[in-house]
Amino acid sequence: MSQTVAILGASAKPERFAHRAMNALLAAGHRVLLVHPRGGEIAGMPVYARLDDLAARIDTLTLYVAAAALEKSLPALLRLHPGRVIFNPGTESAQAQAALDAAGIPWQEDCTLVMLRQGRF
Repeated sequence: MSQTVAILGASAKPERFAHRAMNALLAAGHRVLLVHPRGGEIAGMPVYARLDDLAARIDTLTLYVAAAALEKSLPALLRLHPGRVIFNPGTESAQAQAALDAAGIPWQEDCTLVMLRQGRF
């Protein structure tokens, strides 16, 4: 089933996991929205500067930012209220996870790329 997936920490650099995830999500037929403070464009798609700029309902928010950057975006993340949040390796944040629990937003520590490969995204 196709989802609307936002990538927080999108990257235009092919060697970055966020970029690989973007390509894998698109190849799997998902609608992908990219978020990075610089905005602009990646692979012909617009890049939103803030989570607050997203108008679509987000099924999955996959994280590719350090905990400190995530914690700054936490109020916007809670307003966005995605269907679930994936903490990719290196993005874990006890503060963010506690806030998501309190808001009733499901989350998991996992790897988007592995989940896609294993058919459990």
